[in-house]
Amino acid sequence: MLSTLKPKSIWQIFNDICKIPHPSHHEQMITKYIVDFANTHHIHCELDKVGNILLTKPATKGMENCPSIALQAHMDMVPQKNEETIHNFTTDPIQPYVDGEWVKAKGTTLGADNGIGLASALAVLIDPTIEHGPIEVLVTTSEETGMHGAFGLQANWLKSHYLINTDSEDEGEIFTGCAGGVDFTSTFAVAYAVIPEKHDCYISVSLKGLKGGHSGCDIHLGRGNAIKLMARFLAEYAQDISFRLADIKGGSLRNAIPREAFAEMTLCKQDLPQLESIVKQYQTILNNELGHVEPSIQITLSEVTSDKVKRVLTIEHQNKIINYLHAAPNGVVRMSDQLHGVVETSLNLGIVNILENQLNTHYLIRSQVDSAKDAVVSTLISLSQLTNANYEISGGYSGWEPNLNSSLLQLAKDKYYEIFSQKAKIMVIHAGLECGLFKQTYPNMDMISIGPTIVSPHSPDEKVNIQSVIRYWELLIAILKSAAQLK
Repeated sequence: MLSTLKPKSIWQIFNDICKIPHPSHHEQMITKYIVDFANTHHIHCELDKVGNILLTKPATKGMENCPSIALQAHMDMVPQKNEETIHNFTTDPIQPYVDGEWVKAKGTTLGADNGIGLASALAVLIDPTIEHGPIEVLVTTSEETGMHGAFGLQANWLKSHYLINTDSEDEGEIFTGCAGGVDFTSTFAVAYAVIPEKHDCYISVSLKGLKGGHSGCDIHLGRGNAIKLMARFLAEYAQDISFRLADIKGGSLRNAIPREAFAEMTLCKQDLPQLESIVKQYQTILNNELGHVEPSIQITLSEVTSDKVKRVLTIEHQNKIINYLHAAPNGVVRMSDQLHGVVETSLNLGIVNILENQLNTHYLIRSQVDSAKDAVVSTLISLSQLTNANYEISGGYSGWEPNLNSSLLQLAKDKYYEIFSQKAKIMVIHAGLECGLFKQTYPNMDMISIGPTIVSPHSPDEKVNIQSVIRYWELLIAILKSAAQLK
């Protein structure tokens, strides 16, 4: 039970959060919980026009003259589940459980990203033992699907000059910069034909078992992208058979590495043994190439009923789709020359589907360098033009430029060493923290990002390390207690 874990206040609040459905754009219930929480504990609370929440608490006795510090978290979570898991993220609670040193969820994302950060900020507001100066807690909306709350943050609402973002995922690392990002959507109309008369076999091809993960934090780990692997199968291997493609889909979020992809096709039953042989061959190839990082990857065939497949794509559009997806860039584009081991530029092909006679693909591009981000966008524009596709560029935001002279960073470094007798790592994350957008509205704000260790966010394998939550909490409390040193 989470109630037995320490720090008790964080885990109790996090357990409450898990009971409340709160995927992006479905945040009414979690908003009500936070407002009710504030009212119950007599904490001042305001909402802005985009749904962000600001809670404020006066300084504890003797710290009234300390500078105000804002704690910041987002209220939404990424809704991902295993195919066999029955779960409605808009109505069903997350089911967390303790597994040794970790807290996990049954068959779904856990929501520790950013639920633990949110729980810690709320816990600060109600813990009478914590010494601190004036506190603001900013809770933003719909971060995971485009940082809508951060984009809509109004000037002069926050009074704090210092802000601690709680959305990083490696305890022992203090983040002082992040990548910028932009969404790219490409669409083109597709045409259908009748199923060939001799095609008496209807097959679903499933590619599953991949780890997936965060398209920023995990993009450099060499994990497979299910969409790209399915496209490769159709382009390189299945072409030996005369098949007709009826449908293709994969992924569900542009900021999560796709774990699964599916294709439906028709063919002559006499060609089924050859297709089965090709699938077996491709399985061996995938195991050989990706087995060390993707040990559970599996490609399988299953027959579907004829009433499910009513039509197939024309040969022209079948080839167009397969070639487009096979040629689509994906993954790490360049590593940073200045920051060892940090990805500079990447993109994630996160979603593909055919809806209403239209192929839709969704990418998320990230980079520490705006011009490099623009170069990837230009590549996708060229690919779209080659296929006569329409495209849309949206949600662009700049990165958060590191400030190694930050007084808040120096205080956090000092306190980490003082508590744990070891140096914290100063990092820049290849993910989109909201700090980059906060800087546009509050250009003089001094910010850092810290958090506990969360593994495989944005996937059903997400888990948070229990001991790291304790260490993160100790550091957070120590920074708040030492706020006077920020003067």
